[in-house]
Amino acid sequence: MQTRRFGRTGHMSTVAIFGAAAFWEISQSDADRTMEQVIAAGINHIDIAPSYGQAEDRVGPWMPRTREKFFLGCKTQQRTREGAWNEMQASLKRLQTERFDLYQLHAVTSFEELDQVCMKGGALEAIVEAQKAGLTRFIGITGHGVQAPAIYLEALRRFDFDSLLFPLNYVQMSMPVYRQNTLDLIAACRAKDVGTMVIKSITHGPWGHKKHTANTWYEPFEKMNEIQDAVNFALSYDVTGICTAGDTRILPLVLRACEDLKPLSADEQENLIESGKALEPLFS
Repeated sequence: MQTRRFGRTGHMSTVAIFGAAAFWEISQSDADRTMEQVIAAGINHIDIAPSYGQAEDRVGPWMPRTREKFFLGCKTQQRTREGAWNEMQASLKRLQTERFDLYQLHAVTSFEELDQVCMKGGALEAIVEAQKAGLTRFIGITGHGVQAPAIYLEALRRFDFDSLLFPLNYVQMSMPVYRQNTLDLIAACRAKDVGTMVIKSITHGPWGHKKHTANTWYEPFEKMNEIQDAVNFALSYDVTGICTAGDTRILPLVLRACEDLKPLSADEQENLIESGKALEPLFS
């Protein structure tokens, strides 16, 4: 599988980054089979969080023997220094590791939350302290929502983050303001050498009143050709990689699409964005 440089971290991350949200509720034996698929596909980067249900408990048993295979990124949704510090210690214990490669402010979805984490006594202070103590090598920020690109542009003005994570799909990019903010954000990351992960890349739209056929909190594309188009689109931008969807049934399809990646021309990207106008964006 293709790899790309994860910004200034220097890590050559696979374009498919395992999104451990897929382990929200799963037996250890089923999680083990999925981890074997992940390793067989050559994935070398994991994105995980304590808010992902059983994920840390299921990945933890694998870390003593595979830790050096993975760039391990974890997160906190705590907004205070004390809360973030305590949550990090709990995650280190559950994941059976002494350090993270990346620790991130998680789900910062408003400018008010950005203020909270960056203020004196906020969560960012704990992560900076943890970096000095050798508990994490790098510091990032993540989130979603229609304001996400604009929020992270501001975040980069306030702190020199090593990585960002934000939504990118052709349905969302059919919204002109979201598209422009996203392009501005990607350009800023390139200028500052910031690693970029994208999420929701195979999003069809919100579930609404439809019956849920996947464990993702959005309705994903499920046909192989649709997933391939969506992956090709997201990875045609200057980003490091996509976090795989939070569903173990769909995961093999996303891995196959990443293995068969064919970046799109500008015209092909525009055609998909135009088709996305007929669908409901997840964030509006």
